[in-house]
Amino acid sequence: MSEYKLFAQRIGLVGITNFIGSLSGLILLPILTKNMSIESYGIWVQIIVTVGIVPNIVMLGLPAAMVRYLPSISSKKDFQDVFYSFLSIVIVTGFLASFLVSFFADNIAGVLFEGNAVAVRILSAIIFLESINGILFNYFRATQQIKKHSVLLITKTVLFILLVSFFVLMGEGLTGALAGLLTKDIMVLLVTIVMIISEIGIKKPNFANIKEYLGFGLPNVPGGMSQWIVNSSDRYVISGFLGASAVGLYSPGYTLGNIGRMFLAPLNFMLPMILSKYYDENNLDEVKKILSYSLKYFLAIGIPAVFGLSFLSEQILLILSTPEIASKGYQITPFVALSALVFGVFIIFEKVIYLEKKTKTIGKIWMFAAVLNLGLNILIIPYIGIIGAAGTTLLSFIVGLCLIVYYSSKYLKFDVNFRFISKSLIASILMSLIVITWDPTNLLNALVMIGISAVFYFVVLILMKGFSRDEIEFFKNLVKS
Repeated sequence: MSEYKLFAQRIGLVGITNFIGSLSGLILLPILTKNMSIESYGIWVQIIVTVGIVPNIVMLGLPAAMVRYLPSISSKKDFQDVFYSFLSIVIVTGFLASFLVSFFADNIAGVLFEGNAVAVRILSAIIFLESINGILFNYFRATQQIKKHSVLLITKTVLFILLVSFFVLMGEGLTGALAGLLTKDIMVLLVTIVMIISEIGIKKPNFANIKEYLGFGLPNVPGGMSQWIVNSSDRYVISGFLGASAVGLYSPGYTLGNIGRMFLAPLNFMLPMILSKYYDENNLDEVKKILSYSLKYFLAIGIPAVFGLSFLSEQILLILSTPEIASKGYQITPFVALSALVFGVFIIFEKVIYLEKKTKTIGKIWMFAAVLNLGLNILIIPYIGIIGAAGTTLLSFIVGLCLIVYYSSKYLKFDVNFRFISKSLIASILMSLIVITWDPTNLLNALVMIGISAVFYFVVLILMKGFSRDEIEFFKNLVKS
């Protein structure tokens, strides 16, 4: 039980951290949309989307290799060599990427950022810093220093919110927002590198076994790129056909609908470590139990989130943004909320493929979903607009889920618990009656309604015996500890 308790407590810690991170988009939403033009906000969204993919390419899959190899290295000298080898490579690739973006700033700005070359040049520096910060943060994950990792992520989020808000409210607009993002990255880099040096010192790397590490990491890059295409490329297609203003209308509804992913983040963070241990020990019963419980946990929160976000989207967007954005963006939220739920289920089934080390299968699935998504976006967006983009994203995730369930079932099957899913759906429908009849007019009113609805949902679920006595006792003990 103590092992499960430690796992659950770490899940909770990472969950709180990601909850705060997820809120950053909503906290900044009214500040950005009410102090920028829709076009400038659309460019900001494009910048954030770009920061979401370029550093991941630049890092060459080395964060995954770090998590896989560093925990098993006992020699401090070897540990230093591996870490600083990874860091050195990312510094070089990050600098090259940053240089190329800056060199072609005018061309890139003309195609993607409404001709704003200044924003692209600031973006080039952000790409370099985000790449280095990405590899540094994974040091704490690889060494399972979850508390430090969480504190750093929370600090990063708070700095992001404060600095971007400060510059925008000072009237600096888009350039100020980007300056805040850049300043945050510099501050986080300095703090993180000092912490790591104090723990392991400094050593010149000799790049031993680097081919093996790159061989493990590089195959993750195409899959990551494909996943990004499914998740984010719609903003580029919307911008290309409809302009940056359309991106500004689309993104708030997307951000709101995507909140459901924060419930998945702690599982995605922790599961590879705990599952690998049991799987390597050939303890498949524990693997199945953890996967089944993880799916149940996610669906218990994810299903009502879809209902709540769908029915509340227009009111929340009216509170957080402008009437123009709310009138268009609320239609996006239900599609994205359901996409987030499907994505979460995908990620849990994906762990079976991960344990079997069939990462190429995952990559192929994401590549197929990416081609489908991008192709449908190009065909549909010019005719249906931003609603078409939301619909194609949902369809791509559903296709990906069907494929991952099919392939994972070849290796290992676990209990999906359809009876619980039906009970969760009934409780969510009943909860929705509260949401529909309550019309929140301000943020405090909305938060009170969300809290009451959540309590009502879980009471109904418990009364329907959605959770066993053992599960309820476990969570009671967890809270007391």
